[in-house]
Amino acid sequence: MRSWLVVGSAAVFATTFSGTAFAAPIGPETYCLPTDPGLAELSGLTSIDGVLYAIGDSGADDRVAVLDANCAVDRWIDVPVDPYDVEDMTAYDGSLWLADIGDNQMRRDTVALTRMNPTTGVGELHRLTYPDGAHDAETVLIEPGGRPVIVTKELSGVSGVYVPTGDESVTELSSPGPTALRKVGDMAFSATGTVGGPPFVVGSILATGGAVSADGTVAAVRTYTDAYLFDPSDGDIASALVDPNAPRAVVALPDQPQGEALTFLDDGSLLLGSEAGFGPTDGTLPPILRLPDAQFVELAGPEPAARESVSPTPSADRSSDTPAATDSEWGFRAAVAAGVVLIAGAVGFTVRRSMRSR
Repeated sequence: MRSWLVVGSAAVFATTFSGTAFAAPIGPETYCLPTDPGLAELSGLTSIDGVLYAIGDSGADDRVAVLDANCAVDRWIDVPVDPYDVEDMTAYDGSLWLADIGDNQMRRDTVALTRMNPTTGVGELHRLTYPDGAHDAETVLIEPGGRPVIVTKELSGVSGVYVPTGDESVTELSSPGPTALRKVGDMAFSATGTVGGPPFVVGSILATGGAVSADGTVAAVRTYTDAYLFDPSDGDIASALVDPNAPRAVVALPDQPQGEALTFLDDGSLLLGSEAGFGPTDGTLPPILRLPDAQFVELAGPEPAARESVSPTPSADRSSDTPAATDSEWGFRAAVAAGVVLIAGAVGFTVRRSMRSR
């Protein structure tokens, strides 16, 4: 479920990851090619014991797909509660955890995590409440100790990072709740220049998914165009996301039409999934891509000056001759973007896809 506001470059209003190390692009491989139309809205991926699970977002989030090695749907499992807008999925302690946290119009009183048995589909709802009003979000991570972390999706590029007020693990959340959340801090993005994402959207500043490596040593938050890798050395992922001095790296991702899903495999590779929304119109679904050894990318602390992000070779219908902007160029772009945003607001051109209510 999407609600797009056409803007210029909202990234100019966000604080950059100062001194973040930009890693060399990792050559992507095609892991498998989904063909089931039920995966056209693919927004969440996770793996349990080598089995891959996938889910779509609003309108396609009432069941979870169990995929075989070729991404064919082996079976569908019905979600145990009627979802509002599932936008991410992860696994912990042998269960699937569905992040029912989408809220494009920011009108929900509660969001939720839904636990689901990957074999039987049995599970329950755990409602959550923000301390500062409604937020749209598409990213959930579960720390090695079980505490859930939600990263909001903000047009400003400054995402809020939230955890339960009492630092409860997912297994300690009340059902149906709600459990109150507290804000740990902000995770701010700046445009990287990496090619990809929906048209007219600065995809490099919008958080669209999260994942944690099998051993809990690396956390990843993706945008439509890049993956931010973190080293939560003490298992405190939330603090690592908001700490500008925490070791991290940015990996430019391959061009995907609407990349929102990712998960680590046990071998340290990172799988990337995309919705089909802005892709080919012939019904072909985007492949699930694999970045080998992504977990082992060298992470670093702050550097004196930021480097340019290098994107993988773009597809033939994308322009590749625009370099990443320097700090001085952003000042100019800020003025241009401000004008574009004002014009966009005046025109009021908003494209909305239908949304369901529970």
